[in-house]
Amino acid sequence: MGAAPNPRLVIDPSTQLPSIQSFGELSQFLRSAMADEESLQLAEGMGVLSVGIEAVLSRLKLAAGPAEAAPLLMDLMTTLREHRALVIGLSPAWRGLYEYASYLAALNNFRVLIGQWLLPPAQPQAAGEPPAQDIPLEDFELVAWRTLGEGMLLIDMYEQLRDQAPAESVPAALEATRLRRARNWWVRLRR
Repeated sequence: MGAAPNPRLVIDPSTQLPSIQSFGELSQFLRSAMADEESLQLAEGMGVLSVGIEAVLSRLKLAAGPAEAAPLLMDLMTTLREHRALVIGLSPAWRGLYEYASYLAALNNFRVLIGQWLLPPAQPQAAGEPPAQDIPLEDFELVAWRTLGEGMLLIDMYEQLRDQAPAESVPAALEATRLRRARNWWVRLRR
């Protein structure tokens, strides 16, 4: 029987930082780390997103202009929209996390930036001056890693909270606590 995949990132002993070096490695880690169905769906969506990001990065590394990168950016935009819909459809257990809103904002910002990069320049450029919408490789890579990092953090926090709390008593205890606090607040307000 083979060993189970390691759900934690391997730490580089020299830097004490995770050792993922590409979007493909990130995708592989995400697939191996998930235990619940929604986590797995989110990780798979992030994996598809990382494949689109890798394709755009490969094109940009070839010093491609906006016209050459546009079809890949459009595909990535479609993937981002689909992934965002998946994130919005997650259960309420996800939506209560601070990281959920942060990841959703990161996805929205990434989508807006891609849209801006796809727009034609507002004014004609002087001869020899690069067009305003050229996508600097470093900027694209930074935004992409940040977005996927937010998603990884969301998954990690969800998994940690899910592992800590007993499944059957959490919603009932939470509702009872909220109800008790609301009643206490109402009683104090009426005094």
